[in-house]
This record gives sequence, structure tokens and C-alpha cells, in this order.
Amino acid sequence: MKRKGLKLIISALTITMTLGILAGCGNKQENKEESKKKAISGSITTLGSSALQPLVEQGAKQFMQKNPDATINVQGGGSGAGINQVVSGSVEIGNSDVTAESKLKDKNQVSSLVDHKVCAIGFGMIVNKEVKVNSLTKEQIQKIFTGEITNWKEVGGQDEKINVINRSKSSGTRATFKDTVMNGKDEKEGLGTTQDSSGSVVKAIGQTKGSISYVAFSHLNDEVKALKINNVEPTKENIIAKKYDFWSYEHMYTKGEPEGLTKAFIDYMISDEAKPLIERLKYIPASDIK
Repeated sequence: MKRKGLKLIISALTITMTLGILAGCGNKQENKEESKKKAISGSITTLGSSALQPLVEQGAKQFMQKNPDATINVQGGGSGAGINQVVSGSVEIGNSDVTAESKLKDKNQVSSLVDHKVCAIGFGMIVNKEVKVNSLTKEQIQKIFTGEITNWKEVGGQDEKINVINRSKSSGTRATFKDTVMNGKDEKEGLGTTQDSSGSVVKAIGQTKGSISYVAFSHLNDEVKALKINNVEPTKENIIAKKYDFWSYEHMYTKGEPEGLTKAFIDYMISDEAKPLIERLKYIPASDIK
């Protein structure tokens, strides 16, 4: 009887263990299926600020490497275009150097958007490398862009005509320039030439003698010369120390709270994982601005 009872107990334990193993395998399979369901996939478009574009492009590249079923289409076009197109529903994310309030007159449109501050960015005055000037005061810059100063010799440079290269009126970079450097003054209408993107500004400055303009730090390179403003270097450190005020926050706007792929991508862009990329491309983590 004792042996029979022992055999029954062993058999019961064996059946229980087998059922447990089978249940565990079933749970693992269910978890795998659940993970597949939660895998990030789909396609979205993010459009707007050309100043923010290099960061968004590289961020999208890294994000898609981690999530091969996701597609992030990145386009420029300027801050105004970014805000207007996200309002209309043409794109999922609108990128801007300035707030939606400064671009939209309709308060209902403004309230329909959700602002995601990704980082901050500095801007610098740039000139053709042959210009013999290293620093300008804000007053001198204002007089150049309003047409009062037209020759570099008037600000300590060579006897050469100043060629102004501006951004289009929809540009967030131009709006930031007007607010922080021009102190709200309008540039002279029709003065110089206009470029639609930061990249085309840099190219034009490199090819045009006596030229001057402004771009984001992320677009500064050896083809142009960056100027000091009021004898202060255009650097991240001077922005953080509040010595240099030609900068702005970079915004990624969505129409309502983001969901799915849009939310996942924005969460990635503002995460600690993206911070090294932000710094490498000469942007400033928002957390560094006190």
C-alpha cells in the first residue's frame, strides 16, 4: 500500500511539473506574440526648421536602426511651414525655432498643438572668409540689415560693399534674429538676397565676396567665418552663462497628444539616449539651460 501511495504521489508531481513546463512555454510564446504586436512600425513625416533638420535627420536614422519597421521622413521648409502643415494635418510633426503663438493668429489653432521642446540651439553671424572683421556690435548689425551701413570700411574692415544674405520671412531663424539681434527692428525690404535654408545660406556666403548672414551653430563650418557679437564668442558655454543671447529653443509640435510611432520618436528625441547626438551636432540639451 505504501509503495502504491508513493507511486501515485510521484505520478501526480510529474504531471504537475509537466503541465507547469507546458504552461511556461505557452506564456513565453504569448509574450513573444505580444512583443510582436507592440513592435514600433509605420511611417510618419516631420517637417519644418532647417536649423533643427540635421538633428532630426540623424535622430531618425538612429531610431530607424533600432526599429527597422518604422519610417521617419524628414523634410525642411522652414519653421512657418512646419507649424502650418502640422496644423493642417499634412504632417505628424512640425519643427520650429519659434513658438506656434508667434506664427499663428488663430488661437484655436495654437491650442490644438502640443509643444515638445527637444533642445536649444545657438545662432551665429557669419561672413565670407575674406572679410577683415571679427566682431560686430548689435547696433552695427542692425544698421547693416536696415541698409544704413553698406561698406565694410564703416565697421573697421576693407573698402568693400556689404552683401546681405537674408532668410525668407517664414524662417524661424530669421524671427529669432529679429527678436534677439535686431531688437524687433525690421530688415530693409528688398535688401540683398534671400535663401530658403541654412545650408544654402552657408553655400552663398562661401561664394559671395563681402557677404554677411546668420545660421545655427549646427551649420557652422570652415567655408565661412563666424563673428563675435559685442565681442562675445558664439559658443554653447556663453549661451549657458547668459553672455550670448542669439539662441532659441527647438520645438517639435504635434496636433494633440502624440500616439504610436509619433510618440515613440519624440520620446526618443528627448531621452537621455539622444543627448550625446544633440551635443555632437552642436545643439544644447534643454536641461543645460537654467
